[in-house]
Amino acid sequence: MATEQATLPTTVQAALPAPLAFIGQLTMRQKFAGMAAAALAIAVLTGLWLWSRTPDYQVLFSNLNEKDGGAIIAALAQQNVPYRYSEGGAAILVPSGQVHDVRLKLASQGLPRGGLVGFELMEVQKLGLSQFAEHINYQRALEGELARSIQSLSAVDGARVHLAIPKQTGFLRDEQKPTASVLVNLRGGRLLEPSQVAGIVHLVASSVPELLPAAVSILDQNGKLLSQQKDAGREAGLDPTQLKYVEDMEQGYIRRIEQILTPITGPGNHRAQVTAAVDFDQAEQTAETYTPNPAEKAAVRSQQSQEQTTREAGAAGVPGALSNQPPAPATAPLTTPAAPGTPAAANQPPPINATRNSTVNYEVDKTVRHVKTAVGTVKRLSVAVVVNHKMEKLPDGKIKTTPLSEVEIKQITDLVREAMGFNKERGDTLNVTSSPFRAADPETLPEAPFWKSPEFISLVKDVFRYALFAGAALYLLFGVIKPLVRQMAERKEGEADVRDVTPNDQDAMVALSGPNGAGALTFDQKLTRAKELAKNDPKLVANMIKEWTHGGQG
Repeated sequence: MATEQATLPTTVQAALPAPLAFIGQLTMRQKFAGMAAAALAIAVLTGLWLWSRTPDYQVLFSNLNEKDGGAIIAALAQQNVPYRYSEGGAAILVPSGQVHDVRLKLASQGLPRGGLVGFELMEVQKLGLSQFAEHINYQRALEGELARSIQSLSAVDGARVHLAIPKQTGFLRDEQKPTASVLVNLRGGRLLEPSQVAGIVHLVASSVPELLPAAVSILDQNGKLLSQQKDAGREAGLDPTQLKYVEDMEQGYIRRIEQILTPITGPGNHRAQVTAAVDFDQAEQTAETYTPNPAEKAAVRSQQSQEQTTREAGAAGVPGALSNQPPAPATAPLTTPAAPGTPAAANQPPPINATRNSTVNYEVDKTVRHVKTAVGTVKRLSVAVVVNHKMEKLPDGKIKTTPLSEVEIKQITDLVREAMGFNKERGDTLNVTSSPFRAADPETLPEAPFWKSPEFISLVKDVFRYALFAGAALYLLFGVIKPLVRQMAERKEGEADVRDVTPNDQDAMVALSGPNGAGALTFDQKLTRAKELAKNDPKLVANMIKEWTHGGQG
């Protein structure tokens, strides 16, 4: 009993503050238990605090090969950045607040390289490298650069490029064209559009000299050939650029209609849809037309006249010697006498024949017409416009809707007709109607639940973390420490009641026990009697405390 009840002297306890005096009244076992409970509480609170201050880790890089993973880990160690591995080691995790900074720093170092080498392979040239080795290094570098370019596509997770570049010879008949094969590893749930496949083909073909697009093959991770897929739209004569052109044209007409109706009906009180029939056919026409000119407007192009005069030589005289005689001398009047033996008719001159020809060429009215139709002309427009009913607020606060009048509908129709460029000969149609809108006003639409926002989720995580820390602290305080202190206090009081009594303090014990013996009074009653005893007979109380003190020291 002496060792378990070793306490401080009464004079020392009176000099200490109340909490320290209470601790001084505890036994060694109670002190050790209290210290153990306090140490446990401090350890739990410290662990919870450190756990609450632990940063969230996010993925820095995933699906890395061993070479890139080792290089990244070495770079993180040099930068003193904490890191972790995910389950299975498929990803490297760093604190969420440092993800972007670390990625930029690693990118400046060229990490991760993805297991591919580019033209940095040509930076270090070894002495004595053969021409064949240089060719192989160049081909590896070109393949790596093409693979990096293809991996930059959002749908491509990884890519490998294989080039078959034959050796050039001086004989044209033996010349072989290069070929290329591309293996792409697509991301989950992603596909390559035909236009993207064509883009990869032209990228590879344009990067290798004399490589034709038809010699490039593209496969996905499932072994499916992508480069020879036919575009059904293009085979049917549909061009994506043409469809985009039609869509842009329709949206342009819709914007015109909405801009002219918004000041009248108000925003959100009208809807317009436009369907455009566009002609993308290309046609060329050449026509040559000849039109006869009127006589009074005829233009002479050329004129040619020809006149010819001839005299016929007739028979003169009679055959024989007489007709061969020279003519007789001429006499006045100047006549030529007939030759002897020539009849008088024979002396007449021969007749004259005149021929006249005239050719006139007139200009011909000729028209040559060459027509080339424009591409993308509008063949027909179909426009539909619906306008909401007018809303009026009644004195009682209710909303009353009334349809538009015929005059208002005609006014809107005329405005839309001018805005769209209505052409009746082209076959355009326009329909304007008034109808109440069933859709709710955008201001009354329910917003997205706030509990789905990332900010709220992050706030809930932080609140839960600190609430857990506070709950653990309150539990240790009121569930462990306080009951332990109360239990130790009750044990101290119980030990004071059963303490051994010496013969000198029999009178004090009788006074404290009451007439019915020990245990007849409660603790408050005993405390009151002890105060009265100390007030009435302080000497007796002093002797009793002295005896207790000697007993504890002994």
